[in-house]
Amino acid sequence: MHPALLVAIATIIGTLCYASQCYASPFGRCRKCQGKGRIPHRRGTRYCRRCDATGLRLRLGRHAWNYVRRLHHDGR
Repeated sequence: MHPALLVAIATIIGTLCYASQCYASPFGRCRKCQGKGRIPHRRGTRYCRRCDATGLRLRLGRHAWNYVRRLHHDGR
């Protein structure tokens, strides 16, 4: 097989796997607090502002999916 074809197939498979992961589990762990909701601080710990202390963040692919779906719904 041609190497470019293998790269294209691998890219398509990777994209489909990520899309299915975004559909099945739209939230991922927060990168700043590692999903704990709290961050070590000088005087103990404080709540993570990035995830509002939930430890979860909406995945980038899910952000894109929500945007496209909203755009389609609005009819723009």
